[in-house]
Amino acid sequence: MVMQAETVDWDDAYANAPYIPDSETYPARLTAAAEAFRAAASGELDCPYGEHPRQRFDLFLPEAEPKGLMVFVHGGYWMRFDKSFWSHMAAAALARGFAAVLPSYRLAPEVTIPEITADIRAAVAAAAARVPEGPLVLAGHSAGGHLVARMLCADAAPGAAAARIARVMPISLISDLRPLLKTQMAGPLGLDADSAAAESPALMAPRADVPVHVWVGADERPAFVDQARWLAEAWTGAALTVDPGHHHFNVIDGLARADSPLATALFDGL
Repeated sequence: MVMQAETVDWDDAYANAPYIPDSETYPARLTAAAEAFRAAASGELDCPYGEHPRQRFDLFLPEAEPKGLMVFVHGGYWMRFDKSFWSHMAAAALARGFAAVLPSYRLAPEVTIPEITADIRAAVAAAAARVPEGPLVLAGHSAGGHLVARMLCADAAPGAAAARIARVMPISLISDLRPLLKTQMAGPLGLDADSAAAESPALMAPRADVPVHVWVGADERPAFVDQARWLAEAWTGAALTVDPGHHHFNVIDGLARADSPLATALFDGL
């Protein structure tokens, strides 16, 4: 038998913007919505959780005493963006009585993915200390989905805060990093076979007592639907929602609406 050469264009498989209408408008739209939210919200910006300038989080508070805390971790393939684009993703949490923390973190290629995982571990621990009562809910999008999933793995558990984690929602995450070795991102991300496997939640056992709800848009690239399914299959008991009519850039819009299906799945019962 003659083996056929692999014909998959892996860079294209993990490219989102070329397949989303008006994708070039999203950064400006996000910035405007986030700025408007910050102008009206209560809380504290740029709370340090480390010495690096990017090791900062924004804390937003509801009108009453918080019943718990949501931490939302942004995406950008571990190489782009910061907390300032996503402030409005705290809106559903505040409306439901939760405080919300949005961290920035160091980016590749300055640091590696294991170091970024360590940043989120530190950010979650510091955020939990600022809001010390009630359940802790973790949500993250794309690379951020990977990072919140890692918080349920023994090697990345955020210290004493781990005991408060009540629900984790990885949204459109990368759960198995090994396919990225076939992309041009592998170099800037500092990935090799060992580090890709060591940072893949789908290859690890999570804490068994924390509900996990994996969320992905039905209109996303097939690779992202596969990545979501892989984690849901690997983590026994994890729920999976393939959200109709949503692509990679708008799948998180529900975090800005308290009555959205996504917010309902994340907060109901807590």
